Amino acid sequence: MYQQIIMQIEQSMLPFLNNEQLETLHNTLEYHLHDLAEDSNAVNQDDLVAVFLAAKRVEGCSSKTIQYYDSTIRNVLTKINKDIKQVTTDDLRIYLDTYQNEHKISKVTIDNIRRILSTFFAWLEDESYIIKSPVRRIHKVKTCKTVKETYSDEALEIMRDNVENIRDLALIDILTSTGMRVGELVNLDRDDIDFENRECVVLGKGNKQRKVYFDARTKIHLQKYLSERNDNNPALFVTLQSPHNRLLISGVEIRLRNLGRKLNLNKVHPHKFRRTLATMAIDKGMPIEQVQQLLGHQSVDTTLQYAMVNQNNVKLSHRRYIG
Repeated sequence: MYQQIIMQIEQSMLPFLNNEQLETLHNTLEYHLHDLAEDSNAVNQDDLVAVFLAAKRVEGCSSKTIQYYDSTIRNVLTKINKDIKQVTTDDLRIYLDTYQNEHKISKVTIDNIRRILSTFFAWLEDESYIIKSPVRRIHKVKTCKTVKETYSDEALEIMRDNVENIRDLALIDILTSTGMRVGELVNLDRDDIDFENRECVVLGKGNKQRKVYFDARTKIHLQKYLSERNDNNPALFVTLQSPHNRLLISGVEIRLRNLGRKLNLNKVHPHKFRRTLATMAIDKGMPIEQVQQLLGHQSVDTTLQYAMVNQNNVKLSHRRYIG
């Protein structure tokens, strides 16, 4: 009712006012009719957060992402302690600055919070719960880009030569050749694997399916691993001990971490295989758009962040094209 009254008045005054005058009129009506809005059909703050989270679920966000959104937004609103419509840009800037200083968190983390707030308040604006998002003037936090490590060919062979069983060998091979996420790996079933075409369909972020491909070595080791299994679990990878439950993300991470410590290899974890594949693919000339599709990234910028170009190839290209 409140918004309808404002809209009707603005429509009536359109022929007589320019844009600047219309904006002044809108702000004046908002200010004086605010109490009326509070008294009639006001939407509870918790309800707004709940509706926003529901919208994100419909868009396909994972439960983990929803929980992160929920805790981040509620922490901010609790700390600021204002009605959502009254939250200002300065309120949010002060919150971000204070939170960073108190918790000693990185710039990457503080920018993640800023990004979540931007998404939330932009949604409130789009849904006409607020006039303008207070996050618009809070710019992306500048962060230092660090060169993240990838596995060398030698490190991969050392791991392959020193695994204790065929399951771990097949696991390393499929991570190396497909570049799939560890969460996608543990959700695979035996029936998902197409050995003839050396491919499988994984369910990625946002419940989006995509094809990934593996090499001949992976095919051979996977088939050997599956042929030696005597359980009925449909999962592609299971625990070594009975009752042979589906292998979890934590199980993969612990297994690889222990292998790295045993072999004195630096930072052995599942995601590093993914980064290694992206770097190797780009290094060998695969078009970035195809690497993006292979990894299941929505933005090509994300793919570029994953891939570290081989510096020796940069040097050779410089000599070839410039020097």
